Amino acid sequence: MDMLELRNLRVFAEGKEIVKGVSLCVKQGEVHVIMGQNGSGKSTLLNALAGHPKYRTEGVAKFEGKDLLAMKPHERARAGLFLAFQSPNEVPGVALSSFLRRAHVARQGKEISVAAFEKMMDEKMKLLGMEKSFASRGVNEGFSGGEKKRSEMLQLAVLQPRLALLDELDSGLDVDALSKIASAVEKIREKDSSLVIVTHYARILRNLKPDAVHVMREGRIIASGSGELARKLEEKGYEWINSSV
Repeated sequence: MDMLELRNLRVFAEGKEIVKGVSLCVKQGEVHVIMGQNGSGKSTLLNALAGHPKYRTEGVAKFEGKDLLAMKPHERARAGLFLAFQSPNEVPGVALSSFLRRAHVARQGKEISVAAFEKMMDEKMKLLGMEKSFASRGVNEGFSGGEKKRSEMLQLAVLQPRLALLDELDSGLDVDALSKIASAVEKIREKDSSLVIVTHYARILRNLKPDAVHVMREGRIIASGSGELARKLEEKGYEWINSSV
């Protein structure tokens, strides 16, 4: 089954075309990585798929066969699409556990008791090697870069989306922290769910095995391949791919 199908997707912001006709197919259970330099349109693509109101879209985007572009942002999230932000906002005064419980209810469409939810949270946090006190902190309030990423991983574990869009998962992380986050992704993701990961660097692929790697430049996918493509980019740099296409 195709989890995500894009055909000639174009994304505009303030009258400017940023994503210029991207076509892509992500099947159920697959991991796709989108690489590219700053300004290539990677993050814009993910935000547009999540329904950010800043962007206007044209073309076709289907999520498990449904017209994604016809769905409102909350409908996309409820259907199982999850976006992990590069720089998530702080929500002072709202405990992470409370935030996640309401998000879980919205995602599942039914209530869950506080006791049952806390038990589930404890299990997920133990799996991720997180202190229980983490859940009582304000959402991203005073979090370090690594803590923000761990918070996103906890959200991913609790909400169990069908399709997770992970924007700059490696941003601001050292090698050890990145290894832990990548391992966490492998632990918590469901086998029949799919991932689309945006990154500048191939280093995250040392811990995650992609089914496909795509390179974006100036709003277009200019090359696609296996993990070997990412390794070549790491070795030779983006000038190599720019000159070879």
